Parts: sequence; C-alpha cells; structure tokens
Amino acid sequence: MTLLSVENLSIQFETPDGLVHAVNDVSFQIGRGETQALVGESGSGKSQIALSILGLLAKNARTSGKILYNGRDLLAMSTRELNKIRAKEIAMIFQDPMSSLNPYMTIERQLNESLELHEGLKGDAARQRVIEVMDAVQIPDAKNRLRSYPHEFSGGMRQRIVIAMALLCNPKLILADEPTTALDVTVQAQIMRLLEDIRRDFDTSILLITHDLGVVAGACEDTLVLYSGKVMERAGTRALFAEPQHPYTRGLLRAVPNIHDDDGELHAIPGQPPNTMRALTGCPFAPRCVDAVDACFATVPELTGETRQRACIRPVEELT
Repeated sequence: MTLLSVENLSIQFETPDGLVHAVNDVSFQIGRGETQALVGESGSGKSQIALSILGLLAKNARTSGKILYNGRDLLAMSTRELNKIRAKEIAMIFQDPMSSLNPYMTIERQLNESLELHEGLKGDAARQRVIEVMDAVQIPDAKNRLRSYPHEFSGGMRQRIVIAMALLCNPKLILADEPTTALDVTVQAQIMRLLEDIRRDFDTSILLITHDLGVVAGACEDTLVLYSGKVMERAGTRALFAEPQHPYTRGLLRAVPNIHDDDGELHAIPGQPPNTMRALTGCPFAPRCVDAVDACFATVPELTGETRQRACIRPVEELT
C-alpha cells in the first residue's frame, strides 16, 4: 500500500540573480514499511525534496506538482494542518545533529516538546516515554542522561538522540537526511542497523537521503539517482549496483573506493555540476558524460522503463 506519492514535483527558488531550478519533475512512491534511497552529489536536490514534504522550504521557494500522503496533498495544506503531521506522522532526521539540537536545553526538555504538542504527555508519563525511546535507540544509562546537554554526548550519541526525537510519536514515515554524515565507519554501520531495526519493529517507512552509495547498499529496497534535480535512474538497489544503466550512476559507483582495484586510483567524475539557474535544454549530465553525443545536448531525456527506469537517449549496450 502506497504511503507517500510524489508526482511531478518541481522546486524553484527566486533569487536576486534569477530563478534557481533545484528540482525538475521528480516522481516516486514509498509503500508502508519500505526503505527508499535518494542518492546523488551535493546540490542535486535531495534535501529540498525532503524539506518540501514537510513544508519547510525557504520562503522564496516555488513548488509545483503533488506530494500525496495517505491521499492528501501536503503541498496544498496550511501551516496549521502541516503542524499536525510534522513529527507525529512524518518525522525528519536532519543532517547535523549538533545544529539540530538546542545547546541550551537538556535532552529531556527537547524530547518532551513533541510529546507535549502531539500526545499531551507531561511529567512522569512524558519522562517514561522519553526513556523508552532512548533505550530503543541504544543510548546507555538513558535515565541518568536526561538532564545532560548535547555537548556532553559524542557525535554518534547525538545522532541517536536526533533519531529518538523522530521516533517519539511513532511516525509512519521518517525522512533521514544524511543520517551518517561526519560519523566514522563503525558508527555509520551502527546507525544504519538501528534504522533497519526501527523499520522492522515499528513498520516505519524510511526515505534515506545520502551521497554515500555504500550506506545504501544494504539498507534500501529501491534507489533513485538524482542529478541536477532530475531523476537519472530508478531501480531496485541490488539491480542498480549489479548493472547500472545510466552513465551518471556508473560514474558514482566507479567513484567509490575499492580495495580490489589493481591500480589503486580514485575514479572521479570529470567536470563540475551544472548551473541550476539555467533551465534544462538537454541532458544535465551531458557536459560531464563520456558517452554523450550531440543529441544529448539538445534533448531532455525522459524517464522511461517499467521495472527499472533511466533518463538517457543512448542504448545501454552502447555505454562504456
């Protein structure tokens, strides 16, 4: 059953220098209990999609399309209506846990806010619920850490606090925006196992936003590859890793360090991301693509396919 359906979502930002085209006609669906990934380089529009779902875009943003949550269009809701959904039904794990937490408030006070607003819990009842969630995200000695401040926790523990905050009201959907940023590899693995446990135990859907393909490999059923705000490829994660069908996806996978490479070199994608202040007139990846032909610069490729989709006019068998 579909929980979230994003249909032809486009996002632009009005700036003194012109219109920035951040997201271009993106569509995808997430079912109940599913984990889906949005991957791509920094600036590809991943975070803006997540922010648009919760109505948290900057005031200069313009959106078109639909974001249907249980059949209701989130883009058409008022702030008051969205406040009833934020944190209670759709929660977000932000990129930087240190900037997401208030350094002047204890962990207990910060976690209590959602419970007071959405569940009406206060006092001992709220404290007990906070302890339960902190235990669920494996924070040691949770009862005695309630009066601690964010700076008294390590980076990994702060990330667990942010995840606990997202879980307090048992949301149906969690938007995890770079949940493993700035964490070492061991802690990254712990956080990803924790998110998988949450998905399984609470039947929670997760939209995982990341530029780290290694994080996606064992965590998500399906993956959307974004470039310059446009979906380049969509497929089951295993199929995507086994046989990428878009030049950009292949470039991303080649850029992942591999200890089995004989030459030991890092294979970076050449060139720079495009200027998003220019409307698309061709494939946005064409200037950096080793397989590009003249038609790639003149034609905006459509996302085609059924079980897996790609936006490229070149046949797969002709790609290098």
